[in-house]
Amino acid sequence: MKVIRTIKEMKQIVKYLKKNNQDIGFVPTMGSLHAGHLALVKEAKKESDSIILSIFVNPLQFGENEDFDSYPRDEQKDFKLADEQGVDYVFVPFVEEMYPNALGITMSINKRIGVLCDRSRPGHFQGVLIVLSKLFHIIQPDFTYFGMKDAQQIAIVDLLIDELNFPIQLRMVPTVREENGLAKSSRNIRLSSVEKEEAPFLYQALKHGEKLIIEGQRSTNKLISELTLFLQNNLSGKIDYVEVLTFPDLEEKTQIESRVIIGLAVQFEKVRLIDNLIIDLNEIEKRRDDVSNNA
Repeated sequence: MKVIRTIKEMKQIVKYLKKNNQDIGFVPTMGSLHAGHLALVKEAKKESDSIILSIFVNPLQFGENEDFDSYPRDEQKDFKLADEQGVDYVFVPFVEEMYPNALGITMSINKRIGVLCDRSRPGHFQGVLIVLSKLFHIIQPDFTYFGMKDAQQIAIVDLLIDELNFPIQLRMVPTVREENGLAKSSRNIRLSSVEKEEAPFLYQALKHGEKLIIEGQRSTNKLISELTLFLQNNLSGKIDYVEVLTFPDLEEKTQIESRVIIGLAVQFEKVRLIDNLIIDLNEIEKRRDDVSNNA
């Protein structure tokens, strides 16, 4: 495994890989690697000849009161994990390398925002768009891999690739969870002992919502009310949002008609946790029909 610090060297390597007809799988991260990131690498290895993983804590996607300076960083541990998983190149640019000057061009997004995490993190996804556009141009991947835990980010990356005509195939990888259902996250280490006991209720709430939909609930407002009450009864943290939206368009509908995302966010004392579940009504009804036909 080779560690790359500069854009120039990364481009030279990409040019070599392309010349040798290597399919490039790209896993963008902000470091502090855990099992969720490693699952992305495992997926990449199934179809890519060379794996490039980036580690870059992007200042543009942090707000004024967010945790850029305290965001967990451990390069040597990350390098060891990446090497063990068979990553070929780790691109680790400094902020000054990615943004040597004040930005002369910014990016905005008009769809799939105003909901979920974008409500409380204005400007966050503009920063994501900029850094991913730069990384996509530098690395020129054939495939890129994102975890479903950050479902709004995936929806926006999907839009970015489609509307800017990046020749990249987006792979959406299921969320990796602890045995108790808690989604793996670099921020989980900030939970207190009591909060660690409570945090799995986020996933339990999502599964409860899925059960209600399977049983016939189609009103998004009633579903949101039920899940909000479930969280209030089981958590000490402050509920940031409970939303039910179409996926991937992230539009609000009064009734569940097809594929939806249930998204949750809870602010604990030192960390904000998010989780979600994608539920396809068509698949639920097909399974129900299959059971009826086999009865």
